Amino acid sequence: MDDEALLVLSTFPDVATARRIGRQLVEEHCAACANVLPAVESIYWWEGKVEEAKETLVLFKTTADRYPALETTLRQLHPYEVPEIIALPIGQGLPDYLRWVSENCGA
Repeated sequence: MDDEALLVLSTFPDVATARRIGRQLVEEHCAACANVLPAVESIYWWEGKVEEAKETLVLFKTTADRYPALETTLRQLHPYEVPEIIALPIGQGLPDYLRWVSENCGA
């Protein structure tokens, strides 16, 4: 496999928004897959105080080549002023799965 696989994490205010944006990113081949995890609780600093919120976490599988398109599109579609967009390299994984990720992130 020539292209490094990445796991991208992003939180959303609700399941419907997460599904809509996740589907669009997969349809546009920015990600091969989007796993929607509907029940996370976030505790974070925002505008000088500690906030708590129920959110939906999405795990996107993409490649280093497609990451810029994923980040740009996700940033445009995301309702948060400063969305969580964190990309982690996938150091190890089933070669067939990582190949599938690469094949399904083509433009």
